[in-house]
Amino acid sequence: MSSSADYLQQLFGLGGQVAVVIGGTGVLGGALAEGIGQAGAKVVVAGRSKERGQERVKNIEAHGGAAVFLPVEADKRASVQALLDGTLAQFGQVDMLVNCAGTNSAVPYAQITDEDWHKVIDSQLTATHLGCQVFAPYMAAQTAGGSILNIGSVTAHLPLSRVFAYSAAKAAVVSLTKNLAREFAPKNVRVNVLCPGFFPAEQNRKILDQERVANIMRGTPMARFGEPHELVGAALLLLSRKAGSFMTGEDIYVDGGFTSMRF
Repeated sequence: MSSSADYLQQLFGLGGQVAVVIGGTGVLGGALAEGIGQAGAKVVVAGRSKERGQERVKNIEAHGGAAVFLPVEADKRASVQALLDGTLAQFGQVDMLVNCAGTNSAVPYAQITDEDWHKVIDSQLTATHLGCQVFAPYMAAQTAGGSILNIGSVTAHLPLSRVFAYSAAKAAVVSLTKNLAREFAPKNVRVNVLCPGFFPAEQNRKILDQERVANIMRGTPMARFGEPHELVGAALLLLSRKAGSFMTGEDIYVDGGFTSMRF
């Protein structure tokens, strides 16, 4: 008789698979990379900072996982293609992609410059598009297919003042995800989007003052920020070939009740 641990491993385990986490050098992307590694996958931590990438690799290895760092500029097609090529040279396959790169800007709408607008849109929406467009066709050509997890935001559904470009980009990421899910479903590639609420990521710390933090706390039923590791369970569900096998085009919110309780 198999144990409960065996059952959970069969359901959520990622052994024998390879995951690429674009933005794995960041706070949330790094937590996802570490969680995916502990679930058994070999992880490519991809980002701009080699130093932070190597730190994530060490953390994954310290927990018994296998990982490498590969550089990428997520909003540059040639760089994303080089990331795919490097992953295949390293591991010979790619089963999962997490698109978690991006930046933010907290400027009043009337004052947003074209440069700031395009910087946010390119880092959030264009980078997600490039990751999907480069990786999905390769996954579709594999017998086992693949899974893509894009990162949206609670602000894709509900407005938050002074993050106009970010909210617009994240809403577009959700829409893009649903369209790509329909496109690639017959090709055995699932595409889902995970929408975090308010987490202590670097970009949030930069844009939130004390008053806005207090407003978020009042609007969140759990009355706190999320912790990065609290995204891992939902991510494993969406990425898993077994547990998430009939899930595609889904947008799952991990936000302490912020979305569901706002009427």
